[in-house]
Amino acid sequence: MSMKTVRLEMARNPGHPEGDATCGYEIKVPLDDSGHIDLEAFRRDRKVCTVRRFWRGEDEKVGELHHTRHGTWAFSYEPGEADDEPLYRLDSHALRQGEYVTVREQDGSAVTFRVARVS
Repeated sequence: MSMKTVRLEMARNPGHPEGDATCGYEIKVPLDDSGHIDLEAFRRDRKVCTVRRFWRGEDEKVGELHHTRHGTWAFSYEPGEADDEPLYRLDSHALRQGEYVTVREQDGSAVTFRVARVS
């Protein structure tokens, strides 16, 4: 296991046929050798598992990666669940360059992101 920085950039989505590298997330997360989140390492170091949301034309948001009480993953920027952005099946997806992740935005839309870089 090692702590990694994963950059997610918007993939092709409605209204963005070519994707958009100026819209996305950078997350710090412990990954195992297969690119999956190491849950035990996350539990030990959850405060360093952060997210930075960058979006063209908007201020950046900084928050945390949460493992919810339902066993799912979400980005959270303030205490409580009102602003959470759930990640679709992140428990089974590998965070490797070229893979895809879907995030449910605060407006309820599902947006697909490509793993652009893992460092």
